[in-house]
Amino acid sequence: MTEAGAWTDERVELLKKLWNDGLSASQIAAELGNVTRNAVIGKVHRLGLSGRAKSPGSATPRPRKPAARPPSHPAGHQSGGAGLTRGNTALAPQFAPEIAAEAQVERAPAPAEDVVVPFSERVTIMDLREYMCRWPMGDPTTPEFRFCGGRSATGMPYCAYHARIAYQPAADRRRDRKPARA
Repeated sequence: MTEAGAWTDERVELLKKLWNDGLSASQIAAELGNVTRNAVIGKVHRLGLSGRAKSPGSATPRPRKPAARPPSHPAGHQSGGAGLTRGNTALAPQFAPEIAAEAQVERAPAPAEDVVVPFSERVTIMDLREYMCRWPMGDPTTPEFRFCGGRSATGMPYCAYHARIAYQPAADRRRDRKPARA
């Protein structure tokens, strides 16, 4: 610290007095001069000063803002508390029962059968090119591990078949999960 901002006994006493009077670190730094707010905070910490007088403005609580919107789960909508979720299941997703009409929703045609890529057309990581499908095939810990190698769409990592598997619309994923939960 420079000589002008050195912590002399007089400056430390003034710091203690101002701190106990409830001034902020910034206000104390301005009063002392040639020290920063962080220097004041550090010195207060090293001196072990903790409890301080409340400033007159902070003694009165601030008025709370009114709620901008109603709560997302009002208590009045539950019937007798039987549907309340508590404990470690509070964040578990709860799916509404599937309605018969919803079951009739048209699904996108799923791939009819699994595309079998002949082993001779699969490629290793060394042979993989930008336009080839990067879908992994097999166990990566074995020497037989390969990638699909089929023609991928421009800017996409997978061929059309593997892209349908990798990129499922969110609505389809949720719909597929519902029967498994029942």
